[in-house]
Amino acid sequence: MRILLALLVALLPLRPALAFPERPLTLVVPFAPGGTIDVLARVLAPELAAGLGQPVAIDTRPGAGGNVGAAYVAQQSRPDGHTILFTGAGLASSVSLAQLGFDPVRDLTPVLGMGAIPSLLVVSPQSPHRDVAGLLAAARAAPGRVSFGSSGPGTGSHLAGVLLGAAAGVELLHVPYRGSGAVYPDLIAQRIDMLLDVMASSIGQVQQGAVRALGITSRTRSDVLPQVPAIAETVPGYAFETWVGLFIRSGAPEATQRRLEAAALAALQAPAVRERLRLSAAQPIPAESAAFAAYFREDVARWAEMVRQGRLQRAE
Repeated sequence: MRILLALLVALLPLRPALAFPERPLTLVVPFAPGGTIDVLARVLAPELAAGLGQPVAIDTRPGAGGNVGAAYVAQQSRPDGHTILFTGAGLASSVSLAQLGFDPVRDLTPVLGMGAIPSLLVVSPQSPHRDVAGLLAAARAAPGRVSFGSSGPGTGSHLAGVLLGAAAGVELLHVPYRGSGAVYPDLIAQRIDMLLDVMASSIGQVQQGAVRALGITSRTRSDVLPQVPAIAETVPGYAFETWVGLFIRSGAPEATQRRLEAAALAALQAPAVRERLRLSAAQPIPAESAAFAAYFREDVARWAEMVRQGRLQRAE
């Protein structure tokens, strides 16, 4: 009897594996609402949902320069591709600059590189600083008195400010916040002097007249805001751009990774996403998963080298 039952079980058809995605997905934004990633996420999420046939909800988890949300995806989400991290270049620098409880290279799998976006150096409309040269002159006259806000230590807005100070030979005061959106009230009220914010979020503030743009961090001027000079026109050689991309927790099935990559690549070509990236002056970077993974590892190595050279310090 037992042999007969075993034969019957063996002849039963195998239960087919559930196709990905089998339930709604979550897009984790590790920065405060109103910032660069949040702005792009709200355009990207519906396109991903259309391509995957499941809703895509945005889960905002700010803190520690994006590392709170990244740690959640890397350590607490299921390794099945249903939880997606949408983050920026601070993830690569955090490997060398922050004390992390996870390894971004080992614990996260790159899915899509969306683009590299320059930042705008913005000040209050009432600021006495009318151009980059004047602002830097004030910083030279009073070392450590001219302040810049950031989304937190190790984020793009922090690193852009550190690099500007180094390139210009001035001492700037860093004031960290929980996301770039939280910086603007103090910037507008002149409680801090400036912010280097990615164009995806800062351009709207400029166009609305809430802040004034003094410079852009790309090597040349942007067609989107041609009247704003490149900072490199005042500080030769200065350039800083922030890449943005998608990651999932490592360990997802290969078929899941390929399905998600295909949907993300399709979403990248959607008119709404392309227009948002155009308005952000984004430059293309390797988009496909394998190529973006190599690009990500190169960026990790670049910031590690800067720490070894003593240009940046690891957090204690």
